[in-house]
Amino acid sequence: MRDTSLEFLKTLVNTPSPSGHEARGQRVWLDYVGAYAQETFSDAYGNCVAVLNKGGSPRLMLAAHADEIALTVNYIDKEGFLYVRKLGGVDAIVARAQRVVVHTRNGPVRGVIGNVAPHLTKLDKEHKVPEIGDLFLDIGAADRKEAERLVQIGDPVTLSDEFELLRNDLAVARAFDNRVGTFAVAEALRLLGANRRKLKAEVCAVSNIMEEVGLLGARQIAYSLKPDVALVVDVTHATDCPTVSRQLHGDIRIGKGPTLTHGGCNHPEVIARLEQVAKKKNIKLQHEAMSASSGTDTDVIFWTRGGIASGLISLPNRYMHSPVELVSLKDLEKIPELMAAFALSLERGEQFKVRI
Repeated sequence: MRDTSLEFLKTLVNTPSPSGHEARGQRVWLDYVGAYAQETFSDAYGNCVAVLNKGGSPRLMLAAHADEIALTVNYIDKEGFLYVRKLGGVDAIVARAQRVVVHTRNGPVRGVIGNVAPHLTKLDKEHKVPEIGDLFLDIGAADRKEAERLVQIGDPVTLSDEFELLRNDLAVARAFDNRVGTFAVAEALRLLGANRRKLKAEVCAVSNIMEEVGLLGARQIAYSLKPDVALVVDVTHATDCPTVSRQLHGDIRIGKGPTLTHGGCNHPEVIARLEQVAKKKNIKLQHEAMSASSGTDTDVIFWTRGGIASGLISLPNRYMHSPVELVSLKDLEKIPELMAAFALSLERGEQFKVRI
């Protein structure tokens, strides 16, 4: 990966962007894509768009969600400990004993999620699996009055873990879900900028909000942009580690390329075109099946305004929704290449329709 792109990825991943509080990360994204777009803008709730070849046809939306799972302050007790609610699919088991940052209007407040030592729980008759309501944050406050001077109800909370390279092309971070997607969309725009004369479609690169709490930003921006076709980028579960059933969850491996999902919201002609351009570009793909839903923004984009031809591209991710999400940077680099090749393959005015 080129140095400038890697630095952008690090900054994007390390910038806190909890669901409903994505503005800081969106500013990082807009500053980067501005160099490659004709136009950039944001809407009322912070969905961000970068446009290339405005007026072209068809209108292609490249979309990924900017938000990460997080916590939010819900209650402060008389001793000054904070209790929280979830913003997205936080696992209380992995959240305990973690260092955190409470993002307040006056700046960051550091703390920890408390974890009682086993010496004090060994006499308990049964070991209870923790729930979110059992978690408490210690910010070092002496009592409620001091805590309330530092934080307020509704302040978002993120873990302190940041981007780190492990070895070879593997990297770990707390928020690859789904900053890798918004990174890939931005990089696709950069690649297309260098081939703009060949581009017939209008390309709208989108970094949308609040996926983790209900696919909300994708509904907003797909409705307002009215794209003819959409490619959505997200992460998917890598199943190449112990205890994961491949019979139930498929055979998805780190380092074997991005995945395409088949069925449901994924338009068969869009998926076929992605396979076609991947073959021409010598991009290795993996494949997934879905039943009722994909669990991504594709689920709401494809039915907007009577139906938008959509396809889901995913990056294999071990240990999703944890502080140690692990991905391959080589896999990640292939996604913008695939999206750019798809965009360049579009003929003027081309539409996708199921063959009957």
